[in-house]
Amino acid sequence: MYIRLATLQDLEVLVPLFDGYRVFYRQSSDYDKAHSFLKERLINKDSVIYIAFAKADSEIAVGFTQLYPIFSSVSMERMYILNDLYIHSDYRNLGIGQALINEVKNLCRKEHQKGIVIQTETTNPAQHLYERLGFTKDPDLHYFWPTN
Repeated sequence: MYIRLATLQDLEVLVPLFDGYRVFYRQSSDYDKAHSFLKERLINKDSVIYIAFAKADSEIAVGFTQLYPIFSSVSMERMYILNDLYIHSDYRNLGIGQALINEVKNLCRKEHQKGIVIQTETTNPAQHLYERLGFTKDPDLHYFWPTN
């Protein structure tokens, strides 16, 4: 397995994974919109995306994670929200999710971030992975206001 930061050149292999992620969360498949969304994130540097490949010399993308920068006013520190983590179903339970999260942890240490917030559904089976990797549930982060 090989993990690296995604670039604009990765859009064609990243879009199917991102679309699969959205379908996993019961959204309609939309490659065009996924392509536009990811392209905008990468061009504007709104997010950090790590992409995992089956092998170092492979073009087969098997998973990704997307982070968004956020801030804590109380501690006056930067953090990341790990908003997306997805592994293609053919490659699950092979340690790819753990490897992607470890890349994110290394980035946080390198950038002296406060930590990582994970946003996921309460029924997501990946919660076991998060807890195994040292994440704890935070009861302070559970409200949402939709504009519609």
